Amino acid sequence: MRLNELLKYNDIVIQCHDNPDADALASGYALWWYFKNNGKNARFIYRGKNVIRKSNLTIMLDKLKIPVSYEPDFADVPELLITVDCQYGQRNVTKTPAKHIAIIDHHQVIEDLPEHSEIKNAIGSASTIIWDLLKKEGVDVNDEPLLATALYYGLYTDTNKLSEISHPLDKDMQDELVINRSIIVEMSNSNISLDELKVTGNAILNYEYFDKNKYLIIKSEPCDPNILGVMSDFSLETAGVDVCLSYYIGQSEVKFSVRSCIKEVHADELAAFLAKGLGGGGGHIYKAGGTLRPEKLMHLFPMQTDEEYAEFAAKILHERMEMYFDSYEIIYAKEMTLDTTEMKKYAKTTQELGYVKLDDIFPDNTEITVRTLKGDMDVLIDTTTYLMIGLSGEVYPISESKLRSSYETLDKPFNKTFEYAPSIRNTATGKKKIVMSFAKTAISLDEVNIYAKPLTKKVKLFTASNEERYYSGEIGDYIAFREDNPHDIFIIRADLFPVLYHEI
Repeated sequence: MRLNELLKYNDIVIQCHDNPDADALASGYALWWYFKNNGKNARFIYRGKNVIRKSNLTIMLDKLKIPVSYEPDFADVPELLITVDCQYGQRNVTKTPAKHIAIIDHHQVIEDLPEHSEIKNAIGSASTIIWDLLKKEGVDVNDEPLLATALYYGLYTDTNKLSEISHPLDKDMQDELVINRSIIVEMSNSNISLDELKVTGNAILNYEYFDKNKYLIIKSEPCDPNILGVMSDFSLETAGVDVCLSYYIGQSEVKFSVRSCIKEVHADELAAFLAKGLGGGGGHIYKAGGTLRPEKLMHLFPMQTDEEYAEFAAKILHERMEMYFDSYEIIYAKEMTLDTTEMKKYAKTTQELGYVKLDDIFPDNTEITVRTLKGDMDVLIDTTTYLMIGLSGEVYPISESKLRSSYETLDKPFNKTFEYAPSIRNTATGKKKIVMSFAKTAISLDEVNIYAKPLTKKVKLFTASNEERYYSGEIGDYIAFREDNPHDIFIIRADLFPVLYHEI
């Protein structure tokens, strides 16, 4: 959906969910600003039983001039109603009749959607989605500093102080917004009330500890989701605790936060495992979080009462925590080799990939961040460092000697389109360039053969060259090693393996 498609309407109401949070307020504000600047009669409202009273949100309304109105008895029937940070007809937003409906949200799709919809559930905030929509219209929100600050705070609060960001668009917005940091600090330091401080203490006192895998589970009363992160951060400082899950069960969602302090457990991966098929989860290696949706839980087990819902949600989280630790094998490639009994021999199939000479983009000795759909990677440029671009847009550094021995490099552009175009940012200056603008084509040459087999159990692989961060292999992916080096073990995605290799 493009925002300009909605400019054919004149009487527009923007509605966020009841009991709005910072992301709902920021994203609604951005839409209101866009339509007002295009000469439309736009109103921004929220409904429900409760007026905004939370300290950080009242500061936000005041300091950032959020033009929202509390309308519990709203009776108008607008030409266009846009629900933002929620989906029309769901129980967390009071239903408002309208001639036409549009939806902008970052949660799981619940019902059939109207024609005008933009839902991206991998994105960390509705603020990010609207920022991206505005960019596509050629609009720079930095022209309105209060709005830029609001959008930043929307992402900040919906991703637990940015700790649960996983999508590159969220990172792009975080990098590009020019904000009033003093207002962000003021709002952030007004986030917990005395009552919520008591909630935090009571929840921690009633922890559950699981000695076998050294993790804590903490159940809280419904609270600001950021408080779950406070609980987990504090609890993780306890001796003998490697991983912490804190959660609450609310009427419209089950919210959870995950922390890890060991290299064998990535918090973002654990969060995704807990939410798989039931919501969404993600973040960083050490800090992550997610949501379970009640309607998804209902598909597993029809529940008649709130008590049954709460019991089942807690049961799912407990079971999945235990399942997670039983679901994988850890391989330290530097210390072991693989048994070839069940492995077959393969050769690489000739492919056209992309390559980029990094000092063609930024000078030698420049520190850069390479951003892809899979995450960020920090690299120090030297004259012998290149980037390879794979078939799915994956990007990885390669030395010049390895490039020359493994590929024939051509001087023709590498023209591929990916879901997210990889970018490179100068760490010192913030200057950003798109990788594909500099990419040329490389053809893979015959090289050392490999032994490989499909995985029947999930694997966490610490390669011989990287003992600090593991690579995940899912069931059906292939684990392989080079014939000339049994410690050079690596994972190949199931969908890419038949494209990249053939049996010999």
